[in-house]
Amino acid sequence: MSDNTKLTDVVMPQLAESLVSATIGKWLKQPGDRVEEYEPICDLITDKVNAELPSTVEGTLVELLAEEGQVISVGEVIARIAVAGAAGSSAPAAGTAPQAAAAPAPAAPVRPAALSLSAADAPMRSRYSPAVQTLAAEHRIDLSAVPGTGLGGRITRKDVLAYLENGGAAAVQQVPAHPGAAGAGQAGRPVPEAQQQPVLQAIQAEAQEQLEPVRNSGLHLSESPRIPTIEVEGGLGSSSEYLIDVTPIRNTIATRMRQSVSEIPHAWTMIEVDVTNLVILRNKVKDEFKRKEGINLTYLAFMMKAVVSAIKDYPIMNSVWAVDKIIVKRDINIALAVGTEDSVMTPVIKKADQKNIAGLAREIDELAQKTREGKLRLDDMQGGTFTVNNTGSFGSILSYPIINYPQAAILTFESIVKKPVVINDMIAVRSMANICLSLDHRILDGVICGRFLQRVKDNLESYTPDTKIY
Repeated sequence: MSDNTKLTDVVMPQLAESLVSATIGKWLKQPGDRVEEYEPICDLITDKVNAELPSTVEGTLVELLAEEGQVISVGEVIARIAVAGAAGSSAPAAGTAPQAAAAPAPAAPVRPAALSLSAADAPMRSRYSPAVQTLAAEHRIDLSAVPGTGLGGRITRKDVLAYLENGGAAAVQQVPAHPGAAGAGQAGRPVPEAQQQPVLQAIQAEAQEQLEPVRNSGLHLSESPRIPTIEVEGGLGSSSEYLIDVTPIRNTIATRMRQSVSEIPHAWTMIEVDVTNLVILRNKVKDEFKRKEGINLTYLAFMMKAVVSAIKDYPIMNSVWAVDKIIVKRDINIALAVGTEDSVMTPVIKKADQKNIAGLAREIDELAQKTREGKLRLDDMQGGTFTVNNTGSFGSILSYPIINYPQAAILTFESIVKKPVVINDMIAVRSMANICLSLDHRILDGVICGRFLQRVKDNLESYTPDTKIY
């Protein structure tokens, strides 16, 4: 190390006010690698979301002080970067990394070193999510040729996209670069047709299963629900059982749900709503909204507007229990339950009472996309005061939700179903939906929650074909 070079400590940052530690998911840089300012150096796994830790300086990574999978407290040093002084900015130790990154590589599109991982070094390499399988089938990619940067060598959706961007689609007919693949171990040698077809057929068949339409009697299922992936852990020596790894996010969900059920005395109530006019209104404006905004106008946006308006009338619904006090939140921040392939996340729409129906629809679409693509930031998950869940999207007509701790209540919007209804002693076919509410009985009682649900019902039934969404 030259005299004009100094070492800079990389410490675990305070990612959010409530977080005191994070887990090192994977190191994206190794000692000797050149690091640019703001370039991610590792993946961090927190209680809420996964995030990348960017470097605050430009230099050469010289030392890693934490291992993958290790839990690190905020403020602890996890790595050191050598920063060149003003007199010299060359970093001889990192000379090979920029060349590897800059070289065009149709035959080896992304870091070839990742392909040489042994089975012991990459125990999760052959475990693919439905998103990865669908991409592979769509672009006819042999996943054994794609380097995995996820935990345990797992191939992520980002890895497949990077492989395609670097010319990987043109390399489908080549043998994977890692030793022993296809029995040859020579990159660039064509794979025999007999070896290609079983792999491609298996990927396409599994992806097709994920794309099968879901039958449902409800009216507002806008897309096929995402089904959790069950990943079989090999080598158990028994066909009667299998193991599923508990991810940090799944472990956090388990902890929060147990805390919610054990600490909060749950009560539950439900009300039925006639949403016939809402169905007519949405059918009238959805095509124009799609052309104008480029996104679908779902029933959830109308539902959320009705809930927000009711919370303004009954602000005690927007509160938390604080032992000797009840804290009523001034801002109405609606947490939206969004299901992913293997978990449920609750990103937050901040100050939802200041948005119209169109604005809520845009926020819902943006947060749902970010959740399913794994792009949520910690700020997206903070500050929720009341949770809404669209359980009707997968055909549910009745549910008993667990409160999103430490909030006071959670509301679910069930499937819209046509039913015969008695109106003025005559039977009519109407579009009906159930709204279910779980409440913290330390804060809320049946009277206030009944009135709140009645107000939500009134708001939903007050929609007309002339209601403005802007």
